[in-house]
Amino acid sequence: MASGSALVRSASVYTIEIATILIAALLAFLLRFDFSISGIYVKVLRVAIAVWVPVKLISFKMLELDKRWARYVSLTDLVRLSLSNIIGSAVSLVILLIIQSGVPKSVYAIDLLLSITLTAGVRVCVRVAGETLRNRGRTETRKPTLIYGAGNAGAMLLRDLRRDPAAAYNICGFIDDDPSKAGLVLDSVRVLGSGAKLPHIVEKHSVSLVLIALPSASGPQVKKILEYCTAASVPYKTIPGLAELLNDDGDLARGIRDVAVEDLLGRVPVILETGRISAKLRGRTILVTGAAGSIGSEICRQVAKFAPGALIAFDIAESPAFHLHREIVQKFPDLRFQVEIGSIQNVQRLADLMEKYRPSVVFHAAAYKHVPLMERHIFEAIENNVFGTFNVVEAARRHGVSEFVMISSDKAVRPANIMGATKRVAELVVRAFQPEGGTYVSVRFGNVLGSNGSVVPIFKEQIARGGPVTVTHPEMRRYFMTIPEACQLVLQASTMGRGGEVFVLDMGEPVRIVDLAHNLILLSGLRPEVDIRIEFSGVRPGEKLYEELNGMEEGLLGTHHQKISVFAGATRPRADIELHLKEFRRHCANRDREALLRELKSLVTEYMPAETTASAQTH
Repeated sequence: MASGSALVRSASVYTIEIATILIAALLAFLLRFDFSISGIYVKVLRVAIAVWVPVKLISFKMLELDKRWARYVSLTDLVRLSLSNIIGSAVSLVILLIIQSGVPKSVYAIDLLLSITLTAGVRVCVRVAGETLRNRGRTETRKPTLIYGAGNAGAMLLRDLRRDPAAAYNICGFIDDDPSKAGLVLDSVRVLGSGAKLPHIVEKHSVSLVLIALPSASGPQVKKILEYCTAASVPYKTIPGLAELLNDDGDLARGIRDVAVEDLLGRVPVILETGRISAKLRGRTILVTGAAGSIGSEICRQVAKFAPGALIAFDIAESPAFHLHREIVQKFPDLRFQVEIGSIQNVQRLADLMEKYRPSVVFHAAAYKHVPLMERHIFEAIENNVFGTFNVVEAARRHGVSEFVMISSDKAVRPANIMGATKRVAELVVRAFQPEGGTYVSVRFGNVLGSNGSVVPIFKEQIARGGPVTVTHPEMRRYFMTIPEACQLVLQASTMGRGGEVFVLDMGEPVRIVDLAHNLILLSGLRPEVDIRIEFSGVRPGEKLYEELNGMEEGLLGTHHQKISVFAGATRPRADIELHLKEFRRHCANRDREALLRELKSLVTEYMPAETTASAQTH
């Protein structure tokens, strides 16, 4: 049953609609007869009103115009109003002609024009009055704010802010770097100038904040804007980027947030084939190893959106797994979600897990990933990244898992470190040991921004301490993408495999680490080399100046998805891999580091150990 306030509102809407119908009808007859209606046409007017009122109200109801608030009327609403009046007038015309009402033909046209004008005019007046009342007396309590970007996004942001009664921004002007827009007025707000003039504009208008409304801006463009804002000593925020807008409700005002380092990458949003992904995941049991890590946890979030039958999160880290469980259960209360604690090195634990849940799809994200640590812990790297992957693959095979996706790394290409070499061996294991009819694949990508222990949180800690920010080398470059983007593409790649492929994600252009440091300092509202120094510490063992995504011996082939390619590289027979694994186990048991390195090099022939790499980079 509708509430009292809803009934009052509905009654008010229909009362106003009836009033506009009556006024339009009366005015139509008055205009037709020069404001002197004879007695015979008074009767005709009554007949016309008797038809127009119910017919137009029915049309009004059919187009659900009674459910649309006049105070938020939009262009779409006005189009629907016009359509409602046209339909109502057309049906009324047919009825009045059939009953031979005697209504003059010109009255029909006049009535239609008046009806559209009055119904639209009433709603526009209500919106204007509502916005005026909401804004009256509140301007002084709001922050004087500039919108950077006088395009569609800027205009939409201005509209949303005016609609939002809780908005704390008083928009006093636009900033735009397009010279042709200087001086233009958008919805009564003027374009005051370009970013280069920002310090003067901020001082003149006592601006407290800049809202960046350029969702499609490139990384260099965003960086330049931040430099303008820093020079003007004014804080800044941004609206959602294109990737966020695709998954949002379009309310820009509610999406205002701090500028993030991801915005400086200027990544193009991922377009997913959601139908194919849904067909693979919906209603099925999905297991994610390493589920509490940065990549594993995001895979869980992305998979959960596709309504799997069950989602099992497996990890050895209990505290992060506990927090992940709380998050997923809160966001997806109807999902059957279970956290299981254990190690991929424990064969029996994996067997028990597979037996208990019988997953259809496994996303294997568990791995040791830190390059310097793995250089000093070669046995642990082999035991976890190689034997652990083998254990998961074997458990999956024996329990009928048809689809398996391993998260690999760009460091597996011509590896210069233990971590990369072990991930390359893991790729070979996945390819060699997939079952008949199964689809076991690997997906390679580079660094993800903000992952646990990555360079971004380290730089943020150094900036918070006042610096310096330490970078290994001025020309050190890495590929970067966001965690959600990487995981979305992993799901997409999982739908494309036939078995044994190594997919590679489009990482865009490599980013200089020193540029990333500059950007993070800017995001902190500070000036690089003035407020925060950058120091170079030297290349560490096992590091390359430039990471690669495909090796020279591998053929890079395109797929139907523009952001995913596949390698058609050489593989190794299963018997060969089994022999190497046997030797790995023997050398690990004997703790024979040199023998283990030789065995690793014999399997991954392109592997150049750290000592050789360090020597090569000094020449």
